Amino acid sequence: MDLFEYQGKQLLSGLGVPVPAGRLAVTAAEAAEAARRLGGPVVVKAQVQVGGRGKAGGIKPAATPAEAEAAAAAILGMDIRGHRVRSVWVETATHITAEYYASFTLDRTQKRHLAMVSAQGGMHIEAVAATDPAALVRMGIDPVLGLTDWQSRQLVYAAKLDPAACRPAAAMLRKLYAAFVALDCDLLEVNPLVLSGEQVIALDAKLSIDDNALYRHPEFSDLAAAFEVDPIEAMAKAKGLGFIKLDGSVGIIGNGAGLVMATLDVLALVGGRAANFLDVGGGARADTIFAALEVLNQDPTVKVALINIFGGITRCDLVAEGILEALAGRRPAWPMVVRLDGTNAAEGREKLAAAGSDQLVPAATMRQAAELASALARDR
Repeated sequence: MDLFEYQGKQLLSGLGVPVPAGRLAVTAAEAAEAARRLGGPVVVKAQVQVGGRGKAGGIKPAATPAEAEAAAAAILGMDIRGHRVRSVWVETATHITAEYYASFTLDRTQKRHLAMVSAQGGMHIEAVAATDPAALVRMGIDPVLGLTDWQSRQLVYAAKLDPAACRPAAAMLRKLYAAFVALDCDLLEVNPLVLSGEQVIALDAKLSIDDNALYRHPEFSDLAAAFEVDPIEAMAKAKGLGFIKLDGSVGIIGNGAGLVMATLDVLALVGGRAANFLDVGGGARADTIFAALEVLNQDPTVKVALINIFGGITRCDLVAEGILEALAGRRPAWPMVVRLDGTNAAEGREKLAAAGSDQLVPAATMRQAAELASALARDR
């Protein structure tokens, strides 16, 4: 669950992390009132669950409430990398002496937490990581021992933060790591982390919460209520399907997360682009496949479906029945490349062949299915 900046800051503030005072606004008039209540210069910041706001013009300073109102009017309704701005965070302007970068995430390969710190924070941190990787100091953290005092000091000194910032930045890292653990984050990123006078402040907050840990945080249900839910994802969730929207044109249906991920990889290998990740689960029946095709049918970006089923618990003849029910009912507008293997695969392929539909394109292997789907998507 990716939080909005204001939600992340509210959580961090509650755990003792210094952040600027701020107020949420959903209209320009509310932004002006927020600026009046905060007093003095403010910054109006677009609230979207994606980076690049500053480059897109989604962060604007305002010296007066009237300027804050004008800034909010310009930002609200903006499209930032596919995300519509529906609210802004108005916060007290901070005097910035220097900008840094700090984050904690998971290093799944090493089975550790990973800390990253840089003295070159701000809008261009991605370029810094690409062109000057030595400027981004990385350190593995044992999740049992946690971030020690000596590690936090080593991080800030190795990153060559300003001398005045080293002591408060090390203390800040320990607070951020404690929040990372307490909130069950997959990612906690602060960019920029700023030196303001003698204080280090979290000027931004990007938090991604592990969905598998939400049962430990019933209070987070209020946070999710602020999110705009994609109607296709909501439909898939209601049907019990694992669905993630992607930016390609080949709709993927598979049984089991591993098989679906492998299908995405093979599709990318042959030059195709997936429109989604859709896992029907290990025991998919005809109605499950029918439901999955209904979900894909709601996505206008899908040009072709790739159905990749390996039957274990799942019976391929029942999968075929679900596909035929979809064809007989609300007929999809696109061809379906179907690869069936495993339990009752021969029976399933026979049922599809007997239907005589030119929308059904059989494939013998995963690679062949990916190549056919990729070619059909390019031609449509």
